[in-house]
Amino acid sequence: MKKPIQSILAVAAIALSALSTHAQTAPKILVVDLAKIFDNHYKTQEQQAKLQADEAKAQDQLAQITKEGNALVEQFKDLDEQSKNPTATAEAKAKAQGEAQKKYDEIQQKRSEQNSFVQNTQSTLRQRFQTFKTLMIEEISKVAVEIAKKKGATFLLDKSGPTLVGVSNILYFDPSLDITDEVMAEINKDRPAVTPTPVSATAPATGDMPKITVPGIAPSK
Repeated sequence: MKKPIQSILAVAAIALSALSTHAQTAPKILVVDLAKIFDNHYKTQEQQAKLQADEAKAQDQLAQITKEGNALVEQFKDLDEQSKNPTATAEAKAKAQGEAQKKYDEIQQKRSEQNSFVQNTQSTLRQRFQTFKTLMIEEISKVAVEIAKKKGATFLLDKSGPTLVGVSNILYFDPSLDITDEVMAEINKDRPAVTPTPVSATAPATGDMPKITVPGIAPSK
């Protein structure tokens, strides 16, 4: 009888030891707001300032293209009026009409140039921002994970992103579990004394495109 009892006691001891070990290794969960850190990162502000400066240059170029287009429109108007002048000869009217058609074709080409410039500029600026954002989130995540590990965390959750139903990934957490400020302090420890202050940390895009219009003719879209 002694051996079965000893076996039972041994099994019980092992079970208690396992429970004790499990209790000691209970998961520790921390949270972080990656979006907030990204928006407040000095590198994000620097990049945003660069993009806004490039956007301003693009707006100047767009204004020049529009100016050239409007000049063509004025030339077209003059030729169109000449082709309709009742005092002009049939030959002069025909010549003016032909030149007006050529000018109209130039206007259409300028419109196409304008549209392409806006689309290409918007695409380039947005792609630059998205590439930068992807790299920065990766860099920030590494720092956050390092801090979480030092604190003995077994899970680190990002509270910034919404779920498919549009609510936060985390409905509640103890504020003491949030390491956002610590991560922000770590990534900004090398922040330069002076950094640009852009309007926002969202991807830039050129504003409404000015139209090149010909009287009596709807502008192309």
